[in-house]
Amino acid sequence: MLKTITRKKRPASADVGGCSPAKRGHYRWVVCALLFCATTLNYVDRQVFGILGPRLTEEFHWTESNFSLIVSAFTLAYAFGYAAAGRIMDRIGVRKGLAVAVGLWSLVAMAHGLIGPLVDFGLPWLNAVLAGTFLGGLTPAMLSVAGFSAARFALGLAESGNFPGAIKAVGQWHPKRERALSTGLFNSGSNVGVIAAAYAVPFVVEQMGWGWPAAFYVTGAMGFVWLFFWLMMYDSPERHPRVAAAELAYIRSDPPDPPGQIAWLSLLRYRQTWAYAVPMFLIGPVWWFYLYWMPKFLKNNYGIDLQHVFWPLLLVYLMSGVGSIGGGGLSSWLITRGASINVARKTAFVVCTLCTIPVACVSQVTNMWAAMFLVGIAAAAHAGYAANLFTIVSDTVPRKAVSSVVGIGGSASCVGMLFFSTMVGYILDWTETVYGEKSYLIPFLIVGTVYLVATAVIHLLLPRLEPMTFETAQGPDPK
Repeated sequence: MLKTITRKKRPASADVGGCSPAKRGHYRWVVCALLFCATTLNYVDRQVFGILGPRLTEEFHWTESNFSLIVSAFTLAYAFGYAAAGRIMDRIGVRKGLAVAVGLWSLVAMAHGLIGPLVDFGLPWLNAVLAGTFLGGLTPAMLSVAGFSAARFALGLAESGNFPGAIKAVGQWHPKRERALSTGLFNSGSNVGVIAAAYAVPFVVEQMGWGWPAAFYVTGAMGFVWLFFWLMMYDSPERHPRVAAAELAYIRSDPPDPPGQIAWLSLLRYRQTWAYAVPMFLIGPVWWFYLYWMPKFLKNNYGIDLQHVFWPLLLVYLMSGVGSIGGGGLSSWLITRGASINVARKTAFVVCTLCTIPVACVSQVTNMWAAMFLVGIAAAAHAGYAANLFTIVSDTVPRKAVSSVVGIGGSASCVGMLFFSTMVGYILDWTETVYGEKSYLIPFLIVGTVYLVATAVIHLLLPRLEPMTFETAQGPDPK
């Protein structure tokens, strides 16, 4: 296996107070670029299904409830995998953990393309075998829903390692003053991934004429290219040969973590854990709603098909990318101007919250570009909010437990999405039955108001963003 050159661990004792950024070195930003690329691929592979949603719905004759069931399969696995992945990253390290995660999700993403051929060839055989039983009379919809649900479940398990690993890497490679910005930078890969998928899928399916299974094969294979560079270029900062002593001392300039180990279940006793998990439960489903239902919303409300979906999604996710970097950069900028971490992070939360409120009226906007502009503002605000929400974990939790807390919060987000996606599916089917058309009014009202609740929760639980403290002799102190 490829392995980077290593050297012995060295102490972070150099005085870098007077060093210029150039003298410190910048390899930590190379690591941030690798995390950005991993996050981009993570979202490319999960978003291919969302872009193809209208096409697959028509081809296999799915209802909205069928579609939400497949989405929920991914979400359910992501919930379990996120919590487990966080603990695994804390135990085996980021280098191995992310390598395994990316390799697995790339294989599973490619396997999605086999479901169509399996349905075509397997359906007649299965019906012949099961004739006369209660399982007889399978339809393409039934078999394809089962197949995609299984594939999405496996993808959710594999992809759940990305964010716990990336946030842990940020905590290892950046001091607190840089973490919101670096988190915003790598998290902007989620927007780039959606844009890349929105371009690549129509190109492969329509322009190249290779069919929708090829979209999964092509995008999934890109993960192995990233894997090569990751294994060549990544190691911990203490062991990396390209990290100068001055840069290492700058990375380690924050006070050291308290000694001792923290049991995973004991993390649930800390307010710092819940100050991350509850807002993730509330706002996490919003982002997934944008990912999976936006192409269907465009198709339903404005007649935008697969060939024309790229440009409106480009607007939304370009704005979201700016919001991710800008939201993280805002709190980092405030800190450099003398604001406390508490004031800086919460100022960013309030600004982002105010920017999400107008999206509540999107379903009533008749002009497609005006609607997408409002969605873009809300998506940008969400990305900025998320960058700071991720960062308060590394602000308040010891490095050794960061991935575990991120995993708990990610699982909470998935639980919220399970409820929300099921509700959206039933609402759309119900409004179509009762009123003759699908209405997105209630879903958008929800996504435009949950940030108010999330911000209030953060402030009530951590009025000063107090760091987690514990005593190894007496067990965790739930502060």
